[in-house]
Amino acid sequence: MKKILLLFLVIGLSFSSCEKDDICDENTATTPRLVISFYDINDPSTLKSVTNLKIIADGMTEGISYNGSTLINGNTVGIPLKTEADVVNFRFILNFNDANTAIINEDILQFDYSRSTLFVSRACGFKTNYVLNQANPFTHTDAAVADGKWMRSISVKNRTITNENETHLEIYF
Repeated sequence: MKKILLLFLVIGLSFSSCEKDDICDENTATTPRLVISFYDINDPSTLKSVTNLKIIADGMTEGISYNGSTLINGNTVGIPLKTEADVVNFRFILNFNDANTAIINEDILQFDYSRSTLFVSRACGFKTNYVLNQANPFTHTDAAVADGKWMRSISVKNRTITNENETHLEIYF
């Protein structure tokens, strides 16, 4: 009887040392990016693709990378906001990789927002959600070398940034 009790005790202790695998599911919502859609200024209801757009955050030398490239050719882009600050600056350089340097044009956007950190799970850690400032969500300026702003109009579509399934900002050019 003692041997059976000892056997159950050993088996019980061996299973108690097992840990649950903590793997964050790739479908789990993490810190969302600011989703920007580009529109035709002459037909505001029509999405318009940007050509060789490079977006560079302040303090960085390389652009934001998408599918292994730092150039964006499309009508929608997601950019990461800082999780440790309430302000971030981005340089938006249109026609960055063009041989005709006369058509390269740079605008600067500074985003002002508040942050809230949420616990997702032990495996995934924390995520940060953002809310663009009500009074002044962004500041739009021309580059240091004034070449005229290529972004003609900017509109906030959704100030609350909790997912990447919707457009937060619309840029018309």
